[in-house]
Amino acid sequence: MEQDKEFLEYVIKALVEFPNDVKISRSVDEMGVLISLSVNQADMGKIIGRQGNTAKAIRTLLRVIGMKNNARVNLKINEPDGSSRPSASSSVDQAMEDLKGI
Repeated sequence: MEQDKEFLEYVIKALVEFPNDVKISRSVDEMGVLISLSVNQADMGKIIGRQGNTAKAIRTLLRVIGMKNNARVNLKINEPDGSSRPSASSSVDQAMEDLKGI
């Protein structure tokens, strides 16, 4: 029944430069199957893709595998430790400060 996890592991390890850092966990509850994915910080861009297209495609394929097994499969991509993604509120505050300076 863990075909979804095996499929995801195969695809992700083919995409990344650090396949040994790929960690996948699978849990099942009343909402369906939740697969959590953790990769090296340097590989996040490859997993997400431009405008999130790679991540959307992977999620779509996992849903197809889930439909074959009568299960709802969701993918959660964990943010790596030490990542420096700016929060939305701080970027809005910075934009407002820039506008005031004009």
